[in-house]
Amino acid sequence: MKTWREMRGFPVAVQLLLVNQLGVNTGFYLLIPYLATHLGENLGMSAAVVGIVLGVRNLSQQGLFIIGGSASDRLGARGVIIAGCALRTVGFGLFALGDGLPVLLAASVLSGLAGALFNPAVRAYLAQESGERKAEAFALFNVFATTGALIGPLLGSALLLVDFRTSALTAAGIFAVLTVAQALVLPARKVEPSGSGVLGDWREVLGNRAFVAFALAMVGMFTLENQLYLLLPDGARAATGWDGAAGIVFLVGTVTNLALQLRITRSLKSRGHRAGWIAAGLALMGLAFLPPALVAGAGTAGWLDAVPVLLGALLLYLGVMIASPFVMELIPRFGRSELTGTYFGIFYVVSGVAAAVGNTVVGWAMDAGESDGRAWLPWVCCTVFGLASAAGVAWLHRRGALPADPAPAAPVQAGERSSA
Repeated sequence: MKTWREMRGFPVAVQLLLVNQLGVNTGFYLLIPYLATHLGENLGMSAAVVGIVLGVRNLSQQGLFIIGGSASDRLGARGVIIAGCALRTVGFGLFALGDGLPVLLAASVLSGLAGALFNPAVRAYLAQESGERKAEAFALFNVFATTGALIGPLLGSALLLVDFRTSALTAAGIFAVLTVAQALVLPARKVEPSGSGVLGDWREVLGNRAFVAFALAMVGMFTLENQLYLLLPDGARAATGWDGAAGIVFLVGTVTNLALQLRITRSLKSRGHRAGWIAAGLALMGLAFLPPALVAGAGTAGWLDAVPVLLGALLLYLGVMIASPFVMELIPRFGRSELTGTYFGIFYVVSGVAAAVGNTVVGWAMDAGESDGRAWLPWVCCTVFGLASAAGVAWLHRRGALPADPAPAAPVQAGERSSA
């Protein structure tokens, strides 16, 4: 209930964007986690072809975030968000209706491009509309995103009992509803020209060395967040011998997020520096992988061994809850407000590529650890990533390379009235 009360304190545009993120993650996780199984088992495609289809979708999104960010700055975030959701409606619809490789590749490109459009645009719009309450707005954004990431797989599992097409059409329907809602409710805002061409905007942002260094330092955050879908579920299944144990990991995170996210953000924003809390959150994310390392490879398949894994998941979620809202709040303050979308877009390109490298290292460590009896290896690798990222942010903060914290809002004096 407190989350809903906090949400109602924001403008209608922010409220819609929060609900939008709930729908986006629900629709995405309803379909994408089951896509590889559909392509391989239902359509009989080889592992190589499945990898191509999934890789095209990921590359279309990660590689084109910069396009979505620039479009947001130049055309207005509202139109880009609506276009992105409409494209994903079409892309997911093609997954439902098409069996041939050309159609599936087109679906992958469209659904990836859709994410590249609306992800930076939503964050830019949220940053602009939330004023001095950016940290709280992004904390709520995290709550709704995490909730959607739990609802989506559960709903997808139920719909797959019918068939994959039903699941894909439902996901497409969710994005269609979001498209219409944004077109009807999301206010248009005047676009301020940046004063240079697109390439000039990119050069300006990439020339901001402090910003690029910060984006690279955040490799730990994105790499470790991805382990919620790879290493931690695998650890939970190995510890319990039950495939459904992976769902417990998401349940722990969602309940913790709903209960604590806003309290944590509100408490920390008035204490110390934002950069210090980002570093602390990253360090906690890294340390979260030490408890599971203690039972990795035990081979007892008992619920007692699952406790360290669930503790690790809890600590990881807490680290994300500490760091993420302040990261999102910080990004727009590296440069001009006219380039907010471009900063978000390039941030996700840089950190996404770096995180892809990090995930490759974790995957190698999983294989190497399994082959030579060092099951703890991938967990320790994750700890190193988290602590290295924390050290990088702390170093940038000590050098004064990061934007200063926003000044606290002035209190309203007794008898003071706002003008109409």
